[in-house]
Amino acid sequence: MTYCCAIKINAGMVFLSDSRTNAGVDSISTFRKMLVYERPGDRFMVMLSAGNLSITQSVREILQNESIKDPETGDPVTIWNARSMFDAVRVLGSAVRRVEERDGNALRMAGLDFNVSLIFGGQIAGEGMRLFLVYSAGNFIEATNETPYFQIGESKYGKPVLDRVISAATPLDEAAKCALVSMDSTLKSNLSVGLPLDLVVYEADKLETDRVICIDRDNPYFEMLHSSWGERLRQVFDSIEDPQWNGGQTTIPLRVESKRHPALRKIGSPLERLI
Repeated sequence: MTYCCAIKINAGMVFLSDSRTNAGVDSISTFRKMLVYERPGDRFMVMLSAGNLSITQSVREILQNESIKDPETGDPVTIWNARSMFDAVRVLGSAVRRVEERDGNALRMAGLDFNVSLIFGGQIAGEGMRLFLVYSAGNFIEATNETPYFQIGESKYGKPVLDRVISAATPLDEAAKCALVSMDSTLKSNLSVGLPLDLVVYEADKLETDRVICIDRDNPYFEMLHSSWGERLRQVFDSIEDPQWNGGQTTIPLRVESKRHPALRKIGSPLERLI
């Protein structure tokens, strides 16, 4: 499996992916899930992938030369000459559909779903940053100020910290830290996600970046973050008062009668009705 997340805030964008792929507990491999497309001063784009590895690799390869027709001129539009991120993600959607047309029936005959999820984001000169989540049908949705991040793969473990921390006004370095905490939480709870990690941090309107990092188990910052996050969570947990059940002294009782709902009724006999 995998875990990837991407964050779009006012200050820039953060992209983070793991590199573990598994086909069972005794077949674990390392494959990078991130690609960076950059033409300094013109465009900066990142793609993250999750799902069936053969499909994602095919999409990545086809995307290099995939094109759609410009509705006005009829000229081919690629990710390298698209005038907007919207047009670029349409090209990506076309590449996904091309792979489905080629391999979809064979996969279904083998009992496999056409399973692919992609995150595609960045900035093209002349417009602002944009971030998209692309589905297996090639359709997509776009991140907003209300939903400034996307996840693919094993998303549930790393979602709570993103929900609590990330907003459009979050500083860029804090967003990068939050993404790493999100990944660390996932690594802690799911063995199908693993190091090394790829991290890319992009500052708004730069149209290039030098913040491209591979993080392995020896990375000092990630090692510090891993140990500090665990220790601070335990400290916060220990600082919260335990619930009082038998009339102990407290200003924040747990056992209070709900004004809207009754307590759960116990069943004491097989003759009692459940409803």
